[in-house]
Amino acid sequence: MLRLRAASGVNYAISRQGGGQPLLLLHGFTGDHSTWQTVSPALGAKNQLVLLDLPGHGDSDSPECAAAWSMSSVAADLVSLLDALELPQVHLLGYSLGGRLALYLALHYPRRCASLMLESASPGIANLKERMARQQSDEQLADKIEARGIAWFVEYWQALPMWASQARLSAQARLAQRKQRLRCHPAGLAGSLRGLGTGAQPSLWEMLPGLQMPTLLIVGALDSKFRQFNAAMSAAIPDARLEIIAGAGHNAHLEKPRQFAGLLAAHLAAASL
Repeated sequence: MLRLRAASGVNYAISRQGGGQPLLLLHGFTGDHSTWQTVSPALGAKNQLVLLDLPGHGDSDSPECAAAWSMSSVAADLVSLLDALELPQVHLLGYSLGGRLALYLALHYPRRCASLMLESASPGIANLKERMARQQSDEQLADKIEARGIAWFVEYWQALPMWASQARLSAQARLAQRKQRLRCHPAGLAGSLRGLGTGAQPSLWEMLPGLQMPTLLIVGALDSKFRQFNAAMSAAIPDARLEIIAGAGHNAHLEKPRQFAGLLAAHLAAASL
């Protein structure tokens, strides 16, 4: 893993794998670059994978300055990292938190994004009252993580209904995911919730019609909440295709890696640089 200093002064852990057209992968909350390992061998066969740990996750820094956690700051960091890596344009893949960030990046820095792939993502919360309520809820959870520790949080997080479909995974896969989550630091997850949580991010719904690059939306058939979000996103984005993976929940790339990788391969072949 490389460690590169971004525009904000935050150090990011980055790995580059394979060759070909560059593909930047952004993981979800509680994850790190290793959570793409179910699909990275297939994707890396024809693409140069750029995998990084988002702030507060993996081996990247947890900023002391609150402003460095904002979505605008992290997006600017990513652009500065692409500059350092001499990558003027990339294909962009984001999952959940990483998907919200990828969407923000594509909307605000469209020339850096050749195409966009979003898994279980959303443009945020349009209603201000609902967004403020979610921000308060995220703040409360952040406080609990800091007070009770990572072991408590992992038990709480894995028991949420959104992960029910993962009961079908092998015991080995579930154990590997648990071990990865237990490596997270309470301060990092708390900072991510406060600065990059759904309640903290600006709503991007009104900007969706301006998104011009080829866009692939992927959601699990068992993830009813995000199926609704993505149906609305698909209707709003001019060049979007929505794919629903049968038998998958919120984390399709973990639960159905072969189907997920196949959809990405087809999209990347059609939208090659």
